[in-house]
Amino acid sequence: MSSGEKNDTKALLIVETVIRQGEMKLAVGFILISTAPAKEHEVYNELLKVKEIVELHPLFGEYDLIAKIEAVDFNQLGQVVVDKVRSIPGVIDTKTLTGIKF
Repeated sequence: MSSGEKNDTKALLIVETVIRQGEMKLAVGFILISTAPAKEHEVYNELLKVKEIVELHPLFGEYDLIAKIEAVDFNQLGQVVVDKVRSIPGVIDTKTLTGIKF
């Protein structure tokens, strides 16, 4: 893979745990997604169908989209990324970073 392809195929997941509605803890992720050229709209429309995505915004710059996802735990969050995001035609690659709350 050339360095140009690497730059075009980045997706980054930044994850943290938050507390919502009292003591219920959710894993929350922010996925920065680069799409294949001219696939932004198609990927966006497919991501709208993923129930765990609670916000989705198009971007200008290095990344094409940012999606906020919520799941009951990090395992489910990871499965959403692997099974529902990476599998969308036009999403080339993802890189996952997990974080913690201090």
